[in-house]
Amino acid sequence: MGAFQWRVLILCFLIALFDGFDTQAMAFTGPAILAAFKLQSTELAPILTTGIVGMTVGAMLLGPVGDRIGRRPAAMIGTAVFGIATLLTAGATATWHILVLRFIAGLGMGGCTPIVLALAAEYTPARLRGMVITGVLLGLPAGAMLGGLLASRMLPVIGWEGIFVVGGVAPLALLLALAVLLPESLQFKAMRGSAAGQDYVARILGRIVSRPLPAGACFSVPEEARARGSVKALFSAGYARKTLAIWTVYLLNWVAWFMLLSWLPTVLKTAGLPADQAPMGTFTVNLVFIICAIPLSYLMPRVPTRSLLIAMFALGIAVALGLGYAGTDWTLVFILVGAAGLGVGGQQLALNYLIIGAYPTALRATATGWSIGIGRAGAIIGSAIGGSFLAWLGPSGFFMVLAVPLLGALLGVLAVDTKSSQPLPADLSRAH
Repeated sequence: MGAFQWRVLILCFLIALFDGFDTQAMAFTGPAILAAFKLQSTELAPILTTGIVGMTVGAMLLGPVGDRIGRRPAAMIGTAVFGIATLLTAGATATWHILVLRFIAGLGMGGCTPIVLALAAEYTPARLRGMVITGVLLGLPAGAMLGGLLASRMLPVIGWEGIFVVGGVAPLALLLALAVLLPESLQFKAMRGSAAGQDYVARILGRIVSRPLPAGACFSVPEEARARGSVKALFSAGYARKTLAIWTVYLLNWVAWFMLLSWLPTVLKTAGLPADQAPMGTFTVNLVFIICAIPLSYLMPRVPTRSLLIAMFALGIAVALGLGYAGTDWTLVFILVGAAGLGVGGQQLALNYLIIGAYPTALRATATGWSIGIGRAGAIIGSAIGGSFLAWLGPSGFFMVLAVPLLGALLGVLAVDTKSSQPLPADLSRAH
């Protein structure tokens, strides 16, 4: 890991950091926006949901764009899109303005995540890849935590508009650094087959290894790196039950996690916490998520993923029920909110390991992509329904409802047998 590689990883982390800040911007400004536009809590749901819909569409659109024009320009496009849209949100004078701009911002935010993870993985030694990808991913909750801290301190001073100004200016400033410092994907350059691409790969690899490469060296991408398993294969050779169980876990875990993340400040304010302190809920849950990520990244390759997930979902159910009975004992509430960072959100780090144990190598990329897609659907549902449960059942009922999808996800984990993976038939392991 030389200075050049560290530069790439830091840039990827900063993109994820500002992405996480802007992703959660609506959550910790939600109470102020409700007051500014004289809205009911249920009327915030479409605004929260549309950003996640945009993220889902962006992840599907910007990935192929990166394959066509390169990951570097795709990452810059995504950063510019969510930076500009977030900055423009500060000037919104009607809720439909915010609705449209959050969807556009979501396109950039959702599109950036898979691209920066791919770039970070590509420039990292294989022995460190899992830890580095986890570190880059932590930029998302770190950004949310930073936003929650800023909102709790500065929201009364700069207003909700000021939060979006910060969330827009920061990634646009980063864009200048990306233009100068971010390299292109070497795999992308090698796959193009051009002389210029070959020269670029040789030059960058020479910088990484700190010595010139042999003259006339030719770089290619192994055929297996180009291949993907088919979706049909996820339901063949005895994988159907396993696939449905894993999709259930992803769906319901993301329902609970995004219901909590999107509505937590609004729920705390409704329960009686002062408006300027409500964003600290976002700070707390993301802080614990980040703290737990380090030991989890050590444990996950060493302990059975299924057992770890069972324990985490059991903790999440207990936390949800505890929050339902905590009332206005704010010390206890914040302890339990912090515990939710592990018991409701920590599964986000472990779920990919469940796929590794359940499928052969040829199917893992397809299984991961589709499972995350199902999870994003759960994120949309969770963000959409949270306001209704808050209106119907109040803060205590809102928290207790979280136990329902967590219980369903726990049952899904119990239905996944990671020991019964069968070899993938040759005709199903070929690329599309």
